Amino acid sequence: MDGGALAQFLPLILIFAIMYFLLIRPQQKKVKQHQAMVEAVRRGDQIITQGGLIGKVVKVKDDNEVEVELAENVKVRVVKSTIANVISKTEPAN
Repeated sequence: MDGGALAQFLPLILIFAIMYFLLIRPQQKKVKQHQAMVEAVRRGDQIITQGGLIGKVVKVKDDNEVEVELAENVKVRVVKSTIANVISKTEPAN
């Protein structure tokens, strides 16, 4: 009887394993890459926010916020997690 019970659960186990490797694991990897990119943002980087605004980082305020210049003398505070992409990175100071 134990073999029959295992045979019934085997398809469920296989479906979960396939979902893990095809859906869950790649999504976790993408989230880690985004967090690393956001943590590496520094002054002078050009970014795109999730709202579609393109600007230049003027100041990294604290762990969760940056100040972005959208146009000349137009600065906004942006939560770091809403940064969608970093277009151009500044060279590190030597």
